[in-house]
Amino acid sequence: MSEVFVSYARSTEDQARKIAEALRALGYDVWRDDELPAHRAYADVILERLAASKAAVVVWSAEAVKSQWVRSEAERARSDGKLVQLSLDGAPLPMPFDQIQCADLSGGLDSPGWKRVVESLLELTRKGDGQVGDKPAPDAAAAGVSICVLPFANMSGEREQEYFSDGVSEDIITDLSKVSALSVVSRNSAFQFKGKHVDVRQVARQLGVSHVLEGSVRKAGDKVRITAQLIDAARDSHVWAERYDRQLTDIFALQDEISQSIVAALKLRLLPEERRAIQRRGTASPEAYDLYLSARQLFVSGNTNQAGHEAIIRLCRRALEIDPNYAQACALLAQNEATLHWRYGRSGEDGLATAERAVRLDASLAEPHAVLGRYMMELGRQADSEQEIETALRLDPESFEVNMNAGYVRFRQGRQGDAVRHFERASHLSDASFAAAGMLLSAYVGVGDPDGVRRAAQMTVSRVEKAIAEDRLNAQALGFGASALAALGDKSRAREWVQRALLIDPDSRSMRYNLACALSRHLQDIEDALGILGPYLATASAGEVRHARVDPDLDPLRSDPRFEEMAAAAERRVAGAA
Repeated sequence: MSEVFVSYARSTEDQARKIAEALRALGYDVWRDDELPAHRAYADVILERLAASKAAVVVWSAEAVKSQWVRSEAERARSDGKLVQLSLDGAPLPMPFDQIQCADLSGGLDSPGWKRVVESLLELTRKGDGQVGDKPAPDAAAAGVSICVLPFANMSGEREQEYFSDGVSEDIITDLSKVSALSVVSRNSAFQFKGKHVDVRQVARQLGVSHVLEGSVRKAGDKVRITAQLIDAARDSHVWAERYDRQLTDIFALQDEISQSIVAALKLRLLPEERRAIQRRGTASPEAYDLYLSARQLFVSGNTNQAGHEAIIRLCRRALEIDPNYAQACALLAQNEATLHWRYGRSGEDGLATAERAVRLDASLAEPHAVLGRYMMELGRQADSEQEIETALRLDPESFEVNMNAGYVRFRQGRQGDAVRHFERASHLSDASFAAAGMLLSAYVGVGDPDGVRRAAQMTVSRVEKAIAEDRLNAQALGFGASALAALGDKSRAREWVQRALLIDPDSRSMRYNLACALSRHLQDIEDALGILGPYLATASAGEVRHARVDPDLDPLRSDPRFEEMAAAAERRVAGAA
């Protein structure tokens, strides 16, 4: 576990290295981004290490203040209650960090401020008898109990059954997260180990947890077998293990039993309301649940094209035919109806009525509020939009759908710094979503952060390459990928992807828009950008026209009178149709 995470801007790398060395000399385990593994996405490692740390030292400087990357890390540390600030040059800090104590290190490590930094770190990381780096005594009252639920292995012999084993794992994570006395690693951090042979002790050290749960699922017909074992990582010993052979109709009772057995094995107290929360399921129908898990797995894969969204809609509608009160299925249906409407210009069900229905079924679900927030923005009802987005973020700040919708709303409002924060979180929550990474790239362009642009572009290309390896006809992925390649300076390959995308799906409006962004901002090809953008704006919705008006990727076109003529004509068209 990295006890101390160090965040800094590139221009102060030498000072950050010295600070890290000084902290290591005091006995701290320190991590900064010089230790990034070559095989993993930058953003994923950063967020994982930050989450696993006990304290985060933010090294402020004039450049760091401008860096959305540093500000994002500082905000995460602040919200987690582990922020330690120091300033190298006295640059004014952004809100809300200017309201928090910041040590002055303008005189180097001999400054009086260094003592304050060390004292703050000692308070945040102190364990046992107070010595830095001590391991807590197993029976210490202050010792926190934490767990990582590794993704259960699919033993069904059919890859297409993986959605079920993933769903069981996710539900156990969700159930255990309702136990106030237990700290649970997020799904995304746990699922990075999916399909890998891992050393449980190494996983525990990497994520900073005391226990690890691993298991397997075998589903065949109407029967299911689940095996699970809980391991104390410090002792490398089994705390609890069990094998269950049940009918599929017993799946909900089985999940309750597993979660409560883990709580009992950890000798934790389960409050009555927590027990009720664990036992509360979205549906009583195993068939509807199975359909929802299949749809959910397809959605969180992040590589969904138009056909994939249509498949999700069919699965959710069938689940709702079986159980009309299944709020989670209704919320997922609303999101995908809305995505087809916004991204592909599909007419008919646009997600609004479905989202309102999902809220009526369960107002505590965050996702339909997020969909409504984006809709209210499209309708020009800014106050209502803000209320719905804030409600969604309050209900579930760790939801992929919530952060994506919040990011789009902030992007449209021109609040690119806030958009960066939400798209950054969405990119972490779905490690395959090229759309989240692509929007993060555009938001970083908007705030003028070249390091952020480079990192987001690398992430986008990596995810797009995986998507087109699975589906070479995924023009939507190619559209995002072309922008990212161009941002990285690989202009020849970017142009190849532009041509491939246009050949594969020339009628995809959303893809054409992304290609126009690539040609405009990163390839500086004004003529081709206008040629592709013209047909898009000729049929764009009011919201899409507003998006084009604020998108920083199209800034190179704004001085061209042809762009203004296209945009103005589109605005007159949508105003007349209103």
